Amino acid sequence: MRLVIQRVKEASVSIGGTLHSTIGQGLMILIGICDEDTDEDIEYLCQKVVKLRIFDDSEGVMNLPVTEVQGSGILVVSQFTLMASTKKGNRPSYIHASKPDFAVPMYEKFVSRLRELSGKEVQTGVFGANMQVALVNDGPVTIIMDSQLRERF
Repeated sequence: MRLVIQRVKEASVSIGGTLHSTIGQGLMILIGICDEDTDEDIEYLCQKVVKLRIFDDSEGVMNLPVTEVQGSGILVVSQFTLMASTKKGNRPSYIHASKPDFAVPMYEKFVSRLRELSGKEVQTGVFGANMQVALVNDGPVTIIMDSQLRERF
């Protein structure tokens, strides 16, 4: 499972020209899911996301997690292209991206667990839809996490 986490001033998802979800300050998370992902990967990543200290404290130091920032939100958008392989040639291969029958339940579990751990309303895109994602990156602060790497931050 791969995440691209962006600290944002605002973010939104529109589908077919209609606004679907929006947040103000908070986290915009793109998620890619592969067949090897498990509930353990969901737990690992959700725990990391809610504890990630990337918001400024009163001294202007990135020292606060999203759970300690009043009025912050979280927007999670599925993005199978995060699982792209670019090893050979110039056309990305998406062979590692899960099919919807596996990916949708994993995506829903991820969103649900993130809601539980953060205590925040987690907005979403629509799995498999052609979405237009808009955001104002704050910083910019962008973090990439991969549950297969299990980096210790």
